Amino acid sequence: MADRAAAARSLRASVRLRTTAAAVVVVALALLVGTFVLLALVKDSLRDGVETTAEQRVSSLIDQIETSGLPAPGAGDGRGPGGPGDPGGDGPGSELDDDLDDPEEPDELVWQVIDASGSVVRSSEPLERSLPTEDTDEVRLPGAGPPYLVVAGVARTQGREYVVAVAASLEGVEESAEALVGPLLIGLPLLLLLVGGTTWVVATRALAPVERIRREVEQITGDRLDRRVPVPASRDEIHRLAQTMNSMLGRLESSRQRQQQFVADASHELRSPLASIRQTAEVAQTHPGALPEGELADAVLEDSLRMQRLVEQLLLLSRADEGAVVRTHQEVDLDDLALTEARRVRRTGLDVDTTGVGAGRVLGDRTSLGQVVRNLVENAARHAEKTLAVSVRESAGAVELSVEDDGPGIAEADRERVFERFVRLDEARTRDAGGSGLGLAIVREIVTALGGSVQVDSSPLGGARFVVRLPAAP
Repeated sequence: MADRAAAARSLRASVRLRTTAAAVVVVALALLVGTFVLLALVKDSLRDGVETTAEQRVSSLIDQIETSGLPAPGAGDGRGPGGPGDPGGDGPGSELDDDLDDPEEPDELVWQVIDASGSVVRSSEPLERSLPTEDTDEVRLPGAGPPYLVVAGVARTQGREYVVAVAASLEGVEESAEALVGPLLIGLPLLLLLVGGTTWVVATRALAPVERIRREVEQITGDRLDRRVPVPASRDEIHRLAQTMNSMLGRLESSRQRQQQFVADASHELRSPLASIRQTAEVAQTHPGALPEGELADAVLEDSLRMQRLVEQLLLLSRADEGAVVRTHQEVDLDDLALTEARRVRRTGLDVDTTGVGAGRVLGDRTSLGQVVRNLVENAARHAEKTLAVSVRESAGAVELSVEDDGPGIAEADRERVFERFVRLDEARTRDAGGSGLGLAIVREIVTALGGSVQVDSSPLGGARFVVRLPAAP
């Protein structure tokens, strides 16, 4: 019972059902309106035909009266009594005027000639009352079922004025309309069934790829992000939806792989100083006096500082992944940050050339920009032999920061890889110098967030040159 209820709810919520119902309702309303419009147009057209026939008979009778005199009673087109050549009078006649099948039921077309006093002086057949002397849409004649349409005109002859009134039956109009209703009552439901069935089939075929995509997505879990949804061959919205979903799955898979790699690398990096601290402590505990006085504290302090820098860098990268690495945008003098870092590095005994430092103001977060300059300078200081150079200049609406050294340089094949996380081109030396392989990755994250770019090439000093370009402050 529960399964049936769920299936019924699913069917009610089905896109196919809603689409089919909407199509049938819209078409039904359109056909209903079209049917009424069609019947009205048919009636109007047939009515106009009847009116034209009556007007022609009125005109014929008026011409006969004005040229030949009053028509004989029952005269129609001039071939009966009172026609041309008949001394009793001329008038238009008709087969219907001469052949009255039912004396009590008026013919389809009857006429009267009425004088100024309102008396009927001539008529196609006797009527219980005279016809209206003005045009009338509908009038009921005694003994007649359907209504008649009356058309009247004025004839003048021998100083007298007569009103010629012709009544035309509307029975043919009603019969034609009724004959049209029958086929419509049969054809319209069949047409609605055809529309509903066609819409159902088309919707089913159109939504079949969606169902396949749904089944595939249902199988995708956090451990199976390598799966992709099927892409239909049709170049329609569902094709683009499948491509978009596959792109999203690719990004999720790439993000998960980066997170796994990040966790693995971070665990590896944190394990090293922890192992060093533990080893030093175990030696001091097992062999008291084996280490000189104060060496244990120095070793623990050095590894603790190394862990602190690594944790800070990991937190910074985590904020960068969340888009929060640059919190504020304010005007910052990049040259001041460069000179500050140059003075700090000079204390290590390196020769720092700052002659190329000029004015350069950018928009950004001062703390983040300071991290960029410090990481680049520290990286150059670790690899420099004797000299490093720092320069800042403004060009073409951008501020360019350059940091170069006279070290071994970076091979062209590795110039893009150095910006990846936990990448060391000289594993042993950078580890001993305290490098974690995160400094340049942090530089790229911050610079990219500020709308700039960073690249590395060869330096005239012989080593590597890192160039950062940032939009200049307006």
